[in-house]
Amino acid sequence: MNVHSPRVAMVAGETSGDLLAGLLLDGLQAQWPDVTSAGIGGPRMQERGFDAWWPSERLAVHGYSTELVRRLLGILKIRRQLRARLLADKPDVFIGVDAPDFNLGLEADLRAAGVKTVHFVCPSIWAWRANRVEKIRASADHVLCIFPFEPELLARHGIAATYVGHPLAGVIPMQPDRLAARAQLGLAAHDEVLAILPGSRSAEVAYIAQPFFKAAALIKQARPAIKIVVPAVPALRSRIEQIARECGVLQSLTIVTGQSHQVLAACDVTLIASGTATLEAALFKRPMVIAYHMHPISWRLMRRKQLQPWVGLPNILCGDFVVPELLQDAASPQALAEAVTQWLDARTRNPERIAQLEQRFTALHQQLLRDTPRLAADAIQKILA
Repeated sequence: MNVHSPRVAMVAGETSGDLLAGLLLDGLQAQWPDVTSAGIGGPRMQERGFDAWWPSERLAVHGYSTELVRRLLGILKIRRQLRARLLADKPDVFIGVDAPDFNLGLEADLRAAGVKTVHFVCPSIWAWRANRVEKIRASADHVLCIFPFEPELLARHGIAATYVGHPLAGVIPMQPDRLAARAQLGLAAHDEVLAILPGSRSAEVAYIAQPFFKAAALIKQARPAIKIVVPAVPALRSRIEQIARECGVLQSLTIVTGQSHQVLAACDVTLIASGTATLEAALFKRPMVIAYHMHPISWRLMRRKQLQPWVGLPNILCGDFVVPELLQDAASPQALAEAVTQWLDARTRNPERIAQLEQRFTALHQQLLRDTPRLAADAIQKILA
């Protein structure tokens, strides 16, 4: 077994990758107090002593959008420079945190040169990307999985993996305090509260915010007393306000910067863009309506790759349509408003429906709750042994 503290190279893309990598660094530092780490990372990683040669936001792009095309040359240049630096001065282990389009090819090159490689967060081969299995097998010595069914799936393809739990399950309390969250947001205990989460990326907001806010107008018309709260990532707040103004609902909404967890804890139901935020809503045990809308060409490409009947993470993990999904043309303002209204009405007319949903989400929360930093560090220690 290696007794020295390892030199770790890491690449984390976007805010979610920075969060995961920060937790992983906590585990590595508990295992090896003198561990050193460098590569591409964000503020959470840097707070833990990570040497960021490039900031993680340099890798932040979305799907098949034109932003990806515009930034591709710059990203490829960074990857070439990083690869050359790591091959010239090899780390003990390279950990690619999410960002599979960037990391898997880099991991394959480093692994071929004798560097141990770990990929943290299994690419969603079970949902969209079955063709990535061969690439993962060529790239990663080990995969750290955040969903419990993934190691068995990878094992079928000869890929070593460890389930380390989902870090969000440790951040969100098992029993969220709705009243405290409402007090923080200036909402009353008796208020009927709808949370609208139109996504954290500009391309998402561009396509989904308008039908969401038109649905909000219909709901507000039918239920004038309802409080509608929209947590916005700071960079997109002005754009969200502009769309709300264009839809005639700006005065009917409370838009807050960040605070998505407080808003989810406070709400009765959420209208939410498909993505990680839907899992957060499930861990807060909240009824939701999941929706998504994208460019028609992107939609056709994604539909061709879809392997399961569900798109939303809560439904995928529960293996059932426990919450409604309205995608692409189905995500009309009228359909969204009707689906939200059914949840709001259920609070008084069908409370057992909400109780059953809360039970499903509590079981899911317990399944995802593990000591992620320790389990991840233990798996890496075995790789280095």
